Amino acid sequence: MSLHRADSLGGRAAIVGIGATEFSKASGRSELKLAVEAVQAALDDAGLTPADVDGMVSFTMDTNPEITVAQAAGIGELSFFSRIHYGGGAACATVQQAAMAVATGVAEVVVCYRAFNERSGHRFGSGLQARQPSAEGVAMGWTMPFGLLTPASWVALHAARYLHTYGLTPDAFGPVAVADRRHAATNPAAYFYERPITLEEHAASRWIVEPLRLLDCCQETDGGQAIVVTSVERARDLPHPPAVVAAAAQGAGRAQEAMTSFYRDDLTGLPEMGVVAWQLWRTSGLRPDEVDTAVLYDHFTPFVLMQLEEFGFCGKGEAADFAAGGALELGGRLPVNTHGGQLGEAYLHGMNGIAEGVRQVRGSSVNQVVGAEKVLVTAGTGVPTSGLVLTADR
Repeated sequence: MSLHRADSLGGRAAIVGIGATEFSKASGRSELKLAVEAVQAALDDAGLTPADVDGMVSFTMDTNPEITVAQAAGIGELSFFSRIHYGGGAACATVQQAAMAVATGVAEVVVCYRAFNERSGHRFGSGLQARQPSAEGVAMGWTMPFGLLTPASWVALHAARYLHTYGLTPDAFGPVAVADRRHAATNPAAYFYERPITLEEHAASRWIVEPLRLLDCCQETDGGQAIVVTSVERARDLPHPPAVVAAAAQGAGRAQEAMTSFYRDDLTGLPEMGVVAWQLWRTSGLRPDEVDTAVLYDHFTPFVLMQLEEFGFCGKGEAADFAAGGALELGGRLPVNTHGGQLGEAYLHGMNGIAEGVRQVRGSSVNQVVGAEKVLVTAGTGVPTSGLVLTADR
């Protein structure tokens, strides 16, 4: 690792507001409307008004321009606006950008948002039908002729290698799916509320791309989520206990591609998340055994296991046993995705996971981990990614 710089970001900004629309399969309204609803809900939660906002951050994949959302939400002048690339890998980086703006005085109140009709509109899971000439399109040309057109097919190659290397079967992914759906079953906001699954149901679900079954793949969702970030000092005067951004990081590995890094020497890990993990532990001063609960990006179950290993919660090849032993459930060593994750609550490109991290710090989650004060949140895997450590204000 070549990063030796000091980090002065931790502890200078906090998340003070979270807001979302309902999570559905057919929202019946535009993505702009979803974004504005989420932003307004987050500001209401923070006890702030549109007039307080002077910064906005979103994803390059979001169809809602910052200035359009600002106008529709009644927000005035902006002194900061930014967008992050690489789909779900951008989630935690939006908060990092917001925190940096606040810490440096570029902005005072920054709203991060993501909204899409990912089920009723453009469905990412349907794959790539056409690519315009570009560097990214040329790179995809190395995989598309072999039928590798969808995220599930890309992840399946990594998953197959992981299972082969460690002598596992596809059943190893079941405990991740079961834990997520069990948590979703008690979360009224989750699409799969009151619909838990068993290991037997996971094993019986149909193949999507071997070794991935239907219940290894996240759902598709219409909805919006917004996050409000300001200084820790200002946060202390607002209605809810602040979720302090103790550390934030982005990461891309060597020979990084967007979910098709098949030419690496080892396909059993996630080097980009290793870069994020190294930074988060170094800058927060925390160790894995000090984390109370985690929100691990779960678009596909195998990458949850690999993240557990990249962050040091268990050794290489040990995550399957870690999960099978109940560690990911409430009452386990590391309760994961207590909102139900993207498998169970909603697929909002990881932004709803950040909101759950905030609820855990506040003590308001429907599946609250008792005494939770240190929460790890991660963004999309297989792509350049990001992560956060959120802590109580102590």
